[in-house]
Parts: sequence; structure tokens; C-alpha cells
Amino acid sequence: MIKRHPGVVDLSEVEPNTRRGGDLRAMLTPATVGSTSGFMGVAIVQPGDRIAEHYHPYSEEFIYVVCGQLEVDLDGEPHELRPEQGLLIPSHMRHRFRNVGNVEARMVFHLGPLAPSPPLGHVDTEDAEGVPIPAEAVHAGGAAERSGLRS
Repeated sequence: MIKRHPGVVDLSEVEPNTRRGGDLRAMLTPATVGSTSGFMGVAIVQPGDRIAEHYHPYSEEFIYVVCGQLEVDLDGEPHELRPEQGLLIPSHMRHRFRNVGNVEARMVFHLGPLAPSPPLGHVDTEDAEGVPIPAEAVHAGGAAERSGLRS
């Protein structure tokens, strides 16, 4: 059993993950603070940058936009996201984010519940450049194995 403990994690202590675009930092996770119900982090997206399409088969994702102008595609439908707005993304819903403004955008994300193992929690459906990942690779677990948001 992982021991749970309160903990403070500074953004500067977390390695940037840029594999799918943007700068994703999983901060409060089972590995960093012993969380058992989910994990939280920050996404930093520069003007014109994007976070590639993906989905979470086990978790809902909660988003809070801190600053910047984002657009999110939810199952292919674009939606504007502004500062001080929250968004719930249901499990299995494909989503991607784009910074459509001219300043850095930041959003806080929380996923819960946790997947049975970190590689199963995130399925990429396109690469960082927007090139679709073949369905057979996604279904074979190839995209999930490349998950960049490991807790």
C-alpha cells in the first residue's frame, strides 16, 4: 500500500512533458504525494501551440483555465475556453486543445478516478503535429504505451 501524505509540489520541480504538444506537468500524483483517487497538474500552451487529440478510458478530466485563450475540440466539436472557466470532459471523449490567442495559456487539470495502471490512463489518437495514429495502433495499446502523463 502506498503511504498517503500531504505534500507541496512546486511547478519548477516537475519535468516538462512536451510529447503531445504544450508543456504538461503532472504535479500531485500517486508517485509524488501518494494520491489514490486521481492526479492534478498544469498545462502551459504557447501561442499557436496545441495539445494533441487523446482520450482517457477510465477517468473524467476536469479543466480550469487560469489565463489565455484556448479552443478545445470535444469529439470533433470546437468550443472556446476563457480564463476562469471550468470544463468537465467525460471519460472516452476525444479532446485536443489549441492556444488561439497571442499570450501563453495555462490550465489546471485533474483526472479521476485513476486508471488500473498509468499506461492505460491515456490514449493518443494523433501525434503532436496532428497526424492521426492508425486505429489498429490505438486499439493494440500502442498509443497508450506512449502515454506522457504517467503518474
